[in-house]
Amino acid sequence: MTKYARDEFDDVPEGTERRGVHRVARSSAGAALRPLLASGVVALLIGLVAYFAIPSMGARAEAKASPSASASAPASASAKPSAKPTASKPAPTASATPTTPPTTAAAVDKTRPVSVYNGTTTAGLAATYGTKVTAAGWTLGTVGNWQGQAQASSVVFYSSEALKASATELASTLGIDRVEIATSLQDPLAVVLGPGAA
Repeated sequence: MTKYARDEFDDVPEGTERRGVHRVARSSAGAALRPLLASGVVALLIGLVAYFAIPSMGARAEAKASPSASASAPASASAKPSAKPTASKPAPTASATPTTPPTTAAAVDKTRPVSVYNGTTTAGLAATYGTKVTAAGWTLGTVGNWQGQAQASSVVFYSSEALKASATELASTLGIDRVEIATSLQDPLAVVLGPGAA
């Protein structure tokens, strides 16, 4: 017999299924963890199967493919003698390609007259650029004020496709970004100075 007095918790009916609070909490937590643990074990097993089984399946596929590779090896070995003569044939065509740059260089014709027009309000700008054109070895044509449509920036016009390379070279010499064809222009090459030209 204990030394404590009896209280209401000492009288428990015999037919009930009452348990302690801690026991009930533990059993419900364990029941909730079981599905989680089971899914974790399943995921682990799937991972192990994938880790060990898939690489071995790849090795088997390579082993099956290797007989065909070895069968094609003699064919490629027999093809080597015929490949050597064809490898020597492209050499003449490779030596023929350096003829293209001289043709492009010959397309620049500095004997065509270059007209320089001032499309800005800065006085004497056309004469300044005319000096640059002459100093670069070009033949200077008309120098004056631009009477055509106002330009947003400086431009080099050329009158035909045959003068495109010359116009591009001239624009590069003068530091002009725009090069455009103008078939209605009477000058073969014309520099029109726009805003920003100095």
